[in-house]
Amino acid sequence: MKNTTRGKRPLVADKRSGAASRKKPTTPRKPPVKRRKPTPPRRGGIVGLFLWIIRFIVRLFWAVTWRGTLALVVVIGLWVGYTATTLPDLEELLDGRARGSVTLKDYQGATFAWRGDQFGGVVTAQTVSPNLLHAIVATEDKRFYKHVGVSPRGIASAIRINLREGRGPLDGHGGSTITQQVAKLLCLGTPYDPTTGQSEKEYEQECRRGTLQRKIYEAVYAMAMEAKYSKDDILTIYMNRAFLGAGARGFEAASQRYFGKSAANVTPAEAAMLAGLLVAPTRFAPTNDLARSQNRAATIIRLMNEQGYLTNAQAAEAQANPAELSEAAAARAGGYFADWVMSSGPEFFTRQTTEDVIIRTTLDQRIQRAAEEGLRWIFENKVREGSKAQAAIVVMDADGAVRAMVGGRENQVAGAFNRATQALRQTGSAFKPFVYATALDLGYSPLDTVEDAPLTINIPGSGPWSPKNYTNRYLGTVTLAKALEESLNIPAVKISEYVGRDLVRRVASGFGIESDLAAGPALALGASESTLIEMTGAYAGFLNGGSSVTPYGLTELRLLGDDEPLMGTGGGIGERVIQEEAARQLVWMMEKVVSEGTGARAQFGGREIAGKTGTTQAARDAWFIGFTGNYVAGVWMGYDDNTPLTGVTGGGLPAEIWREVMVRVHEGVPDTPLPMDAPRGAQHVVDTPVEQPRPSTTENIINNLLRDILGGGGGNASPSSQPQINGGER
Repeated sequence: MKNTTRGKRPLVADKRSGAASRKKPTTPRKPPVKRRKPTPPRRGGIVGLFLWIIRFIVRLFWAVTWRGTLALVVVIGLWVGYTATTLPDLEELLDGRARGSVTLKDYQGATFAWRGDQFGGVVTAQTVSPNLLHAIVATEDKRFYKHVGVSPRGIASAIRINLREGRGPLDGHGGSTITQQVAKLLCLGTPYDPTTGQSEKEYEQECRRGTLQRKIYEAVYAMAMEAKYSKDDILTIYMNRAFLGAGARGFEAASQRYFGKSAANVTPAEAAMLAGLLVAPTRFAPTNDLARSQNRAATIIRLMNEQGYLTNAQAAEAQANPAELSEAAAARAGGYFADWVMSSGPEFFTRQTTEDVIIRTTLDQRIQRAAEEGLRWIFENKVREGSKAQAAIVVMDADGAVRAMVGGRENQVAGAFNRATQALRQTGSAFKPFVYATALDLGYSPLDTVEDAPLTINIPGSGPWSPKNYTNRYLGTVTLAKALEESLNIPAVKISEYVGRDLVRRVASGFGIESDLAAGPALALGASESTLIEMTGAYAGFLNGGSSVTPYGLTELRLLGDDEPLMGTGGGIGERVIQEEAARQLVWMMEKVVSEGTGARAQFGGREIAGKTGTTQAARDAWFIGFTGNYVAGVWMGYDDNTPLTGVTGGGLPAEIWREVMVRVHEGVPDTPLPMDAPRGAQHVVDTPVEQPRPSTTENIINNLLRDILGGGGGNASPSSQPQINGGER
């Protein structure tokens, strides 16, 4: 059969579509077969069971852990959220002091001392110097801007260091962030309450406890703060509440305290020194050890450089020029004086103040330096090395305004025993001017005579008492002026007995000697005790013409920010004690003590000087108190334990200390003559005193009753037992 299609032309439709000529028959593809991975054969027996148990435990642990972690996160989140709602406004957290501060200024208005908790005012992260901000972050928490209040990396690092150094994991380094430190400073929001009976020190110790429970609370509180406040707010709290040594609370107070400038203006070196105080404020305080503080600052400068806060050039500059204290901070002037002013002012505005108080004082820092330098020069050049002897100095005006005070050989102190105001010591012959002042006020003349000869007084109840002169020699008939000039004991006792011991006590008390005065004849030889400031104030009364003086250091007290003072001068010239004529004649006699007598070593510069030496029994105390026309100064020397001085009398080292001090005090001061009058002529002769009769029991009762009612003691009262005192010296 023929193929009828061969040669046959395609249809028109086929030509048009062209599909028939191009279409090829296709074979349908089969879907790919999925190959199954061969399952490993199940292991049976003990190995399989063991593996199944491990898988079960892991799955169980994971299920419990992530659920427990989620629950813990929720609980902590709720705890943090709740704590954040209880936090106060920022302004309430910036000044958390429990007590106020006292700033003491000298008579010219320059600050020289601080007491209490000093707060210089609020600073913020925006107002302080960037140098300070960077130093704090570099030192305390370099990840501060990256964490949420706690730093797990920092905690882990601290634990590792503690374990490596042989301590417990929570002992020593705490790995605390700045935020956690703020939480600690705030004591987790619990303010100090003095009504609980807990001291401020105990409160702070409680806030610094490092137990695990306390750390957890601090971490939660820190995260709550991060939720409530900004990073700058947290830094602001930190910078205002941190304690930085020397009573400074906050960086503004510390900057003013150490450098005399605002925290907004500190240099990189100063900022590093301030930031270095955070780790141990008392140890690294520059007022305690400047070199140690500078070494600590050098470490912080390196940290600032490593973290990019300082360029290499800036770091090198800061290292080459370490921070130095301001003049006031370096001097630490008037520590004893400041303590005295604080103790003499009203307690609620000084020692227990809750306010910030400004006290203006009488201190002259030039004179204070002169007193300190004069004392130091004598001990370095005239006293054997290693001597434990002490000395005290007071310099004042004739009206009692105290210009300088040294309470011991260690000058840069606070809270130390003040030998100028607290040490009660026998006055020895320094008391004799009160005897002669009494006689002169009664009309005696410096040219009146008295017999210097052996004397015995029978003291009822004690037996005979025979005073002696220091030299054990007697000069016979001498004038009152000569007797004081040579510090003779016998004439002083005779005069005291003649004018009446009661009058001598009254004159001494009138001039400010408030201590109990001896009742017997040894009163004239300084058997009574007094303080250096009392004695110096009494001598100021001789200089001012015979009026009493109350030594004072406070001239104005006001609250910080107030223009009007709350109180003014707390002392000055009081009532007249002796006539002016008597005072001027006494000054003439005391000038002879220095120009011709036992006080010759006090002379300097050709100035007119009046004074009196004093040495007590066995040389346990040595005094020189004197004055020019400008200033009164008193010097005491002795041992705190009453050990006798070796080869020292009032006319020796105390007079030399006085001279060295006053030479410096009078530099550039015009010479002012002493207010004195030469005597007119002799009128009296003082004879040997009559033995005092023993008063009857009835007289004793009457005398005691009158003494209780009127105060003081009568000349006829039964004298007490008298020590053998051989005061007076050449």
